[in-house]
Amino acid sequence: MTDGEFEDAQVARPRERRRPWRLLLRITAWGAGLAVLAASAGFLYETDARQGDAARHRAPGRLVDVGGHRLHLYCTGTGAPTVVLEAGLAESSASWEAIQRRLSAGNRACSYDRAGYAWSEDGPSPRTAERTAGELRTLLAAAGEAGPYVLVGHSYGGNTVRVFADRWRDLTAGLVLIDVTDETAVTALRISRPLLAVQFTVNQLVARLGLLRLSGDALVPPGATAAARAGATVVYGDRSMAAARAEAWASADSAAQVAATVRPRAWGDLPAVVISAGGQPAEVTDHARRLAALSARGRLVVAATTDHYVQNAEPGLVLDAVHEVIAAYGQR
Repeated sequence: MTDGEFEDAQVARPRERRRPWRLLLRITAWGAGLAVLAASAGFLYETDARQGDAARHRAPGRLVDVGGHRLHLYCTGTGAPTVVLEAGLAESSASWEAIQRRLSAGNRACSYDRAGYAWSEDGPSPRTAERTAGELRTLLAAAGEAGPYVLVGHSYGGNTVRVFADRWRDLTAGLVLIDVTDETAVTALRISRPLLAVQFTVNQLVARLGLLRLSGDALVPPGATAAARAGATVVYGDRSMAAARAEAWASADSAAQVAATVRPRAWGDLPAVVISAGGQPAEVTDHARRLAALSARGRLVVAATTDHYVQNAEPGLVLDAVHEVIAAYGQR
């Protein structure tokens, strides 16, 4: 090989090495461009499609002003005391569809959407248990739904009803707590809240880019009721996911607020049924047992189902608990 040929080969080799990188950069650029194009198309599709959601998925109840924003309240049936149904994290009034329908056959039953969820308007931050309990109190008063109330809380919703019962004992006829959040797990909640924030942010993007609408009910949570599935683009839409993220981020503060209400016999002789899903670790059942002991008339029920959504898996169990509390209140 001559000196000239050697020099040409040396120049060619770096060029050859650069070619795969250039190809990779081009593929990446094309991929990014297509992703932006697809996201833009999805955004425009969702923006146009959601214009008809108000007509297709009408709010079953009414919007009530609670001081700067309105919350959706849906009440059915007659009778006293009124049963108030509080949903868990990332859920709404639609999650109580079957329970409310059966309760309203002989009782007054109300479900609602916390601020930002489903048909309710966005509310101020932080979205702590104290704030949501105060908004619930204002909502019921403004709507003319007189107390006292049997408060039924599922999962994260237990935070709201427990703070409500502590602050407004005279308006509380009894409690039914279904697989509620452990208020002592403040450290765990602080660790998990960034993960929950990421999860709900992803869910928010999925909804905003039209993927939730296009998927039918494939992306709807497994425990969703028929009503929630039918109105998924509203119930699990991007606004609802943003509200869930805000509550998840405030969850440790909410747990601390609930923990501050715990003291021996904190609920006095308030009728209370605490329901725990079956197959739980011992510490979860122990927490439920301690909750039941906060009332002289508290009782723990361990469900046969391992489903966190006990009200869907064993609706009869939940209905029996509500009727038990109503009857116990009438005997006071």
